[in-house]
Amino acid sequence: MNFRQQQLSAGLYMVATPIGTARDITLRALDILASADVLAAEDTRTLRKLMDIHGVPLRDRQIVAYHDHNGAAARPRLLAAIAGGASVAYASEAGTPLIADPGFDLAVAARADGHLVTSAPGPSAVVTALSIAGLPTDRFHFAGFAPPSRSARQGFLADLREVAGTLVLYEAPGRVAAMLRDAAEVLGDHREAALCRELTKRFEEVRRGTLADLAQGAEDTPPKGECVILIDRQSPGQGATRDDIEAQLNQALSTMRLKDAATAVAGAMGLRRRDVYQIALEMKEKP
Repeated sequence: MNFRQQQLSAGLYMVATPIGTARDITLRALDILASADVLAAEDTRTLRKLMDIHGVPLRDRQIVAYHDHNGAAARPRLLAAIAGGASVAYASEAGTPLIADPGFDLAVAARADGHLVTSAPGPSAVVTALSIAGLPTDRFHFAGFAPPSRSARQGFLADLREVAGTLVLYEAPGRVAAMLRDAAEVLGDHREAALCRELTKRFEEVRRGTLADLAQGAEDTPPKGECVILIDRQSPGQGATRDDIEAQLNQALSTMRLKDAATAVAGAMGLRRRDVYQIALEMKEKP
């Protein structure tokens, strides 16, 4: 047994659970699951299986289901248990509670009632994807799941266009291709991105490329399993208009050859050299 049963203070304990590999759970998480007076979970079967794998006894405790569809009904029961002096451990189905997870309202209500709310940190699909995607990690913005309808999804993505950091989104495999097509259209098809799927599992995969490349790849070879999509921030020149580029080229061409001017403008504006070079050629052909 790799856990220690202990006396926990009354309160809500948010327990992070593995996103794929069962051995990614922390020893402290096992201690809390072994010691809590009341267990709650987004998926009771998943938590019961995890406890069985690690030999954590359920004893005479029940696992209370707490998810999107029953939160309003289950919440008073859990809050009453804490008010009565019990320790309540809540586990999300996979990953860290409150990250795209129904536990948010429970934590807010427990805190509002003056109860202890603490966390046993651990696995997170967001951080795991950031660590292997190869995109900047100095700033990132987690946006959760995009809306399922195309119009709502495009509006959702438009609101993220100017975010000065790597965008991180969750998506179901059946909607990945459509989401990537919309992202390429709204955010720019040349933005660098990564598609991570089945993280920490046997068939873990990371696809890297532009949004256009990933969208085409998702159509040709649809990904299986839950996916995390990461999109690089907009580079300085990606919001530039054709007039902006031509103005810069005109200035550069006054002192440089065409190829050198295209290289210099592309570098300064964060654009692909071949695209700027093509614009320069078209400018040269104009009367």
